[in-house]
Amino acid sequence: MKADAIKLDGKAAGSVELDEAIFGLEPRIDILHRVVRWQRNNAQAGTHKVKTRSEVKYSTKKIYRQKGTGGARHGARSAPIFRGGGIYKGPTPRSHGHELTKKFRKLGLRHALSAKVAAGELVIVDNIDIKDAKTSALAKTVGALGWKRCLIIDATVNEDFAVAARNITSINALPVMGANVYDILRSDTLVLTKAGVEALEARLK
Repeated sequence: MKADAIKLDGKAAGSVELDEAIFGLEPRIDILHRVVRWQRNNAQAGTHKVKTRSEVKYSTKKIYRQKGTGGARHGARSAPIFRGGGIYKGPTPRSHGHELTKKFRKLGLRHALSAKVAAGELVIVDNIDIKDAKTSALAKTVGALGWKRCLIIDATVNEDFAVAARNITSINALPVMGANVYDILRSDTLVLTKAGVEALEARLK
């Protein structure tokens, strides 16, 4: 399948042949969901922690005598039923991540790219090389192109472009090796350079 390419100034820059096996699939929500869930779970810190009965700071002295008070029997103020006592079966540090095969992760990336093509949210540009690392100039260029919350993927991100884009909240630039399903799906516009298309096809074959 063919896709038209443009330059950063909006002028035509020929066309690019896109691999049907990567950009022409029927997007499957179940596959995308599994890969996004894998990504987000692996990103969780898992550092939540509460103090158990043995960790709270309280005297271990028996709070009152065993019999004759008319109340329940208790040994220490650190019991979970008391205010300030230890938490029973609370969260402890752990990993939320789970395994997902490399083959399935590649499949998810193919479906994410195909979803962007199907939605008409894919733009191919000749390159993103800019002469000056000027944030204001890049913001004006992106605004003129109508890109909102865009993800730009190149084989290797140009250093001047990265410097100019880092203070623009609506732009996220990634090299091909950093391309992932979550960032692709949450973007309103996916921008691929010609070199980025070639590198993506090489990575996903």
